[in-house]
Amino acid sequence: MSEGSVQHQQPAVPVLEEQRLDEFLGAVPERGQWYRPRRVGMVWRSKAFRAGAVITVLTLCGLVILALVREQTGTEGFLVGLGLAVLPVPLLMSAFRWLDRVEPGPWRNLLFAFFWGACAAALVAIIANSFATRWIATATADPGSADTLGATVIAPVVEESAKAAAVLLIFLFRRQEFGGIVDGIVVAGFTATGFAFTENILYLGNAFGEDQQLGTTGLASVTAGTFFVRVVMSPFAHPLFTVLSGIGLGIAALGGARHRVRRIVAPLLGLVLAMGMHAVWNGSSTFGPYGFYAVYGAFMVPCFALVTWLAIWSRQRELRTLSTELPVYAAAGWLAPAEPLALASMRARGMARDMARHWHSHPDRNRGRAAARAVAEYESFATSLAMLRRRARHDGAGPEFALREQELLHHLWQRRAVAGPALTYAAHATGRVRPSRPVAPQPFPRPISHGTVAAQQPPAPHRHYGGYNPYLEDGAGHRAPPPW
Repeated sequence: MSEGSVQHQQPAVPVLEEQRLDEFLGAVPERGQWYRPRRVGMVWRSKAFRAGAVITVLTLCGLVILALVREQTGTEGFLVGLGLAVLPVPLLMSAFRWLDRVEPGPWRNLLFAFFWGACAAALVAIIANSFATRWIATATADPGSADTLGATVIAPVVEESAKAAAVLLIFLFRRQEFGGIVDGIVVAGFTATGFAFTENILYLGNAFGEDQQLGTTGLASVTAGTFFVRVVMSPFAHPLFTVLSGIGLGIAALGGARHRVRRIVAPLLGLVLAMGMHAVWNGSSTFGPYGFYAVYGAFMVPCFALVTWLAIWSRQRELRTLSTELPVYAAAGWLAPAEPLALASMRARGMARDMARHWHSHPDRNRGRAAARAVAEYESFATSLAMLRRRARHDGAGPEFALREQELLHHLWQRRAVAGPALTYAAHATGRVRPSRPVAPQPFPRPISHGTVAAQQPPAPHRHYGGYNPYLEDGAGHRAPPPW
């Protein structure tokens, strides 16, 4: 059965009517009541209690893992390992955040994922790996084979399960903020970055202690070799493993409620692949003196390139969703005709923010920054609206669809006076739309004093945006009025 044959009927789009605008937008609830009803009567259902419990658990795990690592490496080794292990962290976090630019996830989810990996997952891995290795050594009376078995079998299973738990928790409890493959990759990447950070402190601290015992320094030291292998050559190793689990959960998120088999099989398959890749990587030293380099060049690098391509393709797919889903809102009058095309281009989105900052920065730069922030928020809300409609089109409009759609349209309308002209200009400047005559941008409505953009009344039928005539010519040369 084709995909189109199982799609639900497209949800209707509310038409922008000036006489009903105040009634429509005024029905949006307060922020604390967005998306779901307020729960009262039970302490553990409150957001403050749950947030406090998560912070408390992660803090306790962090203190315990700190004590364990310091005990193994010593104070001096711990400080050296900490200083060296922190170097790749900003680079990896920036790379994953860059990938998430289309519909940026909230920082609270990413910070939770990072600290889960650095504290909870690392603590589980240290305790479980040590216990399993000692048990195998006692049972087989062969410590050497126990270490090899622990590294190639036990560690991948324990570590990947512990890291994937963070992605699963966000998938289950922050479902509206976890919409597809890109979200899975980003959350998994932050989790694995935190885990690798703690693990690198341990390895580098132990290497430094070994150098102190042997008296080796410089490039020939164990610390330098460990740093080169773990930080220079393979900082992406742990993120690459866990990203496979994130991709599995991302595919499950795309499947919606209809594909129950996919929602179960895809995450399990991703986790198994993550464990398998981790096992091959850990076992590379058993393949001979050049086994590490062979696995690195013939296996890890191609897998890294493939996952990178998949991540970029998934992001482009999200952009195509905007150009597919948002035109219906332009036809209903909520967006300008050129806005869906601008929102579907990262270049146009960036140009719109820059132009809003430029137009509003004179004489006060704070106005320019507030305008650019309003455009960025407008882009984020418009992206959420497109993803919401896509899910409703594939899985049917649930009971919360209308309320969430109304809220997102409310936020778009509040920022439209500044974001609309900037996006329209960017669509023409980047060639996404061919203008009927040259665009001459001019300053636009000023942000209010506290930095947010004041909500405007519906534009008049002949209103011009930035000196640009909204009455565009179609392909046959006819002049068509805008939808408002």
